[in-house]
Amino acid sequence: MNVLSLREQVKRGSMAVKALRASRLKSGLPFMINVKGMERKLCYMEYPNGKIHLVKQSNNGSDFETMHILDESETIQFRHRFDLY
Repeated sequence: MNVLSLREQVKRGSMAVKALRASRLKSGLPFMINVKGMERKLCYMEYPNGKIHLVKQSNNGSDFETMHILDESETIQFRHRFDLY
């Protein structure tokens, strides 16, 4: 596999994830955002109302506990960092 085709695969994968995100949010469902380097059970949940929560997966694995709700400034920085517009 050459470098160009690998780049194309990464680009297509990124486009697919962005389409899934848009679809879920449009349908009124939250979208989970995992960030490399974060603690194992931590992730972000983005909600259709635009809010982003830092959440921790519960021990039973099916629930999440909100650890922090990003304020407006943090949300803007987060969206810029991960190109979420």
